[in-house]
Amino acid sequence: MGSATLLVWQTIKQLKMINLWHVFQQMAHLGVDSLPIISLTLLFAGAVMTLQITDVLITYGAQSTVGGLMAVAMGRELGPILVGVVLAGRVGADITAEIGTMKVTEQIDALRVMAVDPVGYLVVPRVVACMIMVPILAFYGVVIGIAGGYFVATVIKGLAPSTYLDSIQMFSTISDFTLGLIKSSVFGAVIALVGAYKGMETKMGAEAVGFSTTSSVVTSIILVFVLNYFLSTLLF
Repeated sequence: MGSATLLVWQTIKQLKMINLWHVFQQMAHLGVDSLPIISLTLLFAGAVMTLQITDVLITYGAQSTVGGLMAVAMGRELGPILVGVVLAGRVGADITAEIGTMKVTEQIDALRVMAVDPVGYLVVPRVVACMIMVPILAFYGVVIGIAGGYFVATVIKGLAPSTYLDSIQMFSTISDFTLGLIKSSVFGAVIALVGAYKGMETKMGAEAVGFSTTSSVVTSIILVFVLNYFLSTLLF
């Protein structure tokens, strides 16, 4: 806990010396390259959730709430959570493996010899990129999830398109989406910091890199779920 706290503090101190070019590179690598997996995950998550709830709501005459329920659920919880979990597996593992390999091959020591702070050079751009890109990906995922629900509700379940769309306007508010994006930004910072910390703490040897990568993914996913509860309690 002490070393992790020190890494967070050093990251905050190094923000004033941030290299924007490195941030843009990481935004493209960690964010844009994650679009396909985010699209598939959220599309089918929205589709299967609509598939499960539509029949129940139609039975009780509440079919006019399907779109609104989907929008609120995706904006508040499912969008941020699913994007956080997916990126913990993809981005968190990528960061840990890359930095861990640099640690094992003594490239981080070489940076120190050249008077380059490894935290400012390696950690800060990844943290900033994740804090920017994860909310953007979460918003994109929410839209995709609602679209998947729209397809199932209208094409498969026979719900009128206007009923689905009108319920979104009726039951959801802007805050349902903006507060969800705040949660996503926190998740992005946590995923990047955990990945960087596990990479920096990697022991020597190829086996240690795999162990650190696994530990990073598991820790990030657990923290995403734990923080989601407290952030939901605070924001909603």
